[in-house]
Amino acid sequence: MTVVDTPPAALREAPVPPDGMYEGPRVLRRLPDGWEERPYERFEVAPLGRVIGAEIRGLDLSRPLDPALREELNRALLEWKVLFFRGQHLTPEAQRQFARHWGELETNPLLAAGSSEDVVRFDKGSGATPTFENVWHADVTFRERPALGAVLQLREVPPVGGDTMWADMAAAYDNLPAEVKARIDGATAVHDFIPGFARFYGPERLAPFQETFPPVEHPVVRTHPETGRRMLFVNTSFTTRITGMERAESDRLLSFLCRQAHVPEYQVRFHWQPGDVAFWDNRATQHYAVNDYAPHRRVAERVAIEGDRPF
Repeated sequence: MTVVDTPPAALREAPVPPDGMYEGPRVLRRLPDGWEERPYERFEVAPLGRVIGAEIRGLDLSRPLDPALREELNRALLEWKVLFFRGQHLTPEAQRQFARHWGELETNPLLAAGSSEDVVRFDKGSGATPTFENVWHADVTFRERPALGAVLQLREVPPVGGDTMWADMAAAYDNLPAEVKARIDGATAVHDFIPGFARFYGPERLAPFQETFPPVEHPVVRTHPETGRRMLFVNTSFTTRITGMERAESDRLLSFLCRQAHVPEYQVRFHWQPGDVAFWDNRATQHYAVNDYAPHRRVAERVAIEGDRPF
């Protein structure tokens, strides 16, 4: 993909906001404009946050989903961005079968495989090698087609800590100052797997994957393909620069945009119990695994669903 070297005028005119978050009331709009909110008929929805996160009650995910149930769950996913299911205790195959209702499963050779190549296993704590925590990110944005979503199940939970947080990136976009929105409208950014994985792997481990995962460009503001909402689509792990902008200015603007995920009003935090499942929309969210449970062990398995090209 061609990289533009000359910054458009709109990217040069407005200054980057000062460090720190804006104070004052937030616009907390959970649904897109014109979205018809309807009751759920096949399960109960218990909201955990103002704009993001809901617990789904009354479903056994090990059972097949009929088309109507799948569509109602998809509507809940679009409306709440991350869904939680308590005490499911799914086998890896049942977890894979549930995720397949949303598309083909993705493999990631950079992560440790579980029972099959499309199941990623995170086994951390108790002396295990530290892995991918303590940073806000969306999964695999270094791909041409980043994941649609992911289904994560906790197999073993520490006695204290180990929560996961998610942030609504449509709410983050809604609350940007008008001058910042004008700067990033139509802009693209480069995404690269190396910065996100260099914290954990040496150059010899990463080098073989550079041809498989070359840097790609995505819009700074993505349009959700199902809801039409505009969302920030840059993250600390994989977004390296804004196309066509001087490096120092790109770094300042990216830092400001990435910090929007830190705003508590856009977040939900989930405290895990063994067998719990989370299903999130990777197009609309970022997430952060809280590493506060050492020396205890935390074991999770995740399957990811192939996505489409951001626009």
